[in-house]
Amino acid sequence: MRIAVLSETDSAESRVAAVPETVKKFKALGADVVVQAGAGVKAGMPDAEYEAAGASVAASAEAAASGADLVLKVRRPGADELKLLKRDAVVVAIMDPYGHEAELQAMAEAGIDAFAMELMPRITRAQVMDVLSSQANLAGYRAVLDGASEYGRAMPMMMTAAGTVPAARVFVMGVGVAGLQAIATARRMGAVVTATDVRPATKEQVESLGAKFVAVEDDEFKQAETKGGYAKEMSAGYQAKQAELVAAHIAKQDIVITTALIPGRPAPKLVSEAMVASMKPGSVLVDLAVERGGNVAGAKPGEVVVNDRGVKIVGHLNVPGRLPASASALYARNLYAFVETLFDKETKALAIRRDDELVKATNLTHGGAVVHPGFQPKPDAASADRPQDAPQSEQAALGLSRTGVSESSTQSAGAA
Repeated sequence: MRIAVLSETDSAESRVAAVPETVKKFKALGADVVVQAGAGVKAGMPDAEYEAAGASVAASAEAAASGADLVLKVRRPGADELKLLKRDAVVVAIMDPYGHEAELQAMAEAGIDAFAMELMPRITRAQVMDVLSSQANLAGYRAVLDGASEYGRAMPMMMTAAGTVPAARVFVMGVGVAGLQAIATARRMGAVVTATDVRPATKEQVESLGAKFVAVEDDEFKQAETKGGYAKEMSAGYQAKQAELVAAHIAKQDIVITTALIPGRPAPKLVSEAMVASMKPGSVLVDLAVERGGNVAGAKPGEVVVNDRGVKIVGHLNVPGRLPASASALYARNLYAFVETLFDKETKALAIRRDDELVKATNLTHGGAVVHPGFQPKPDAASADRPQDAPQSEQAALGLSRTGVSESSTQSAGAA
């Protein structure tokens, strides 16, 4: 079996789909691994390290992809890349399928077997394959670092002969994997941390990390979670009460981090222009949902916006990719764990079991058609619904955004 690892064509993408560690594992399975020259350079992994791990290095994407049975990428292959792949080649990547029907159809017409890592089911055997959690974890950590670097003041309280520096106040909105990591990181840096979420179960998680939970805890809030661990849609009355509480709280914060994404939909607006205007000069908002429209009014993808009051709104793209070595290592391990389930160790070839729940959950195209039930063409495009188990709020969408940051609603502290 020939495995190809291609460079990413998006200039904002610094991650790579395989690292020397996983190349060795693929070689141990009996596969030949070909890496496109320069594929790992942005992640700090030169070609020589791949060669030392047993891979061969191809000068171009065409040479790397030629005859490949399995192609590994971070992002969905583009039109030019599809031309390089043989029919029936298996491609595993973050496919970003929501709202990209034309791209899905192009993959189907190219005859490839496409698997979307972000659609991996949240079951025990698939935890090691969970790219949503691995990438969101890093995004939450990086969000705090980005906020601290823009803040211009110290994070922990410092008592000096010249006086006391107060601890920074950090508010995290959305307590999934990214949110929990943001809380933990801000606490380690000495900040006073608060957090909010619409799911009651997250209160205990927040408090276990030493932060304070902020929410209107009425009867509706106590029933705001489905049996599957997802957030329910809240009434207009509750939303108004919660918005009033949050608005008063934000005005006192130094750094606000927002993490809410919904699969296949624009990011919910959590912070209004009035809330931004209420914050102190020098305050910072870090919007992890900026690539889906943003949670913060005024956020712009790829920019740090400073309003007329000196409040900064940080909208970095591809936040996990701002830690490319770590993000690539985790993503590559996720990929290897999944690919191993598709591999027959006796024949040393791919042997995909179509009845496997992992395959059924992630397989987008096969045999020249779009096969995933959640992405079948609808008679009325305007009424096309997303998969019925999509969470109503909170992080959710690594394949939905260019960042690969997103998460599904949490059911426990260890799941996004």
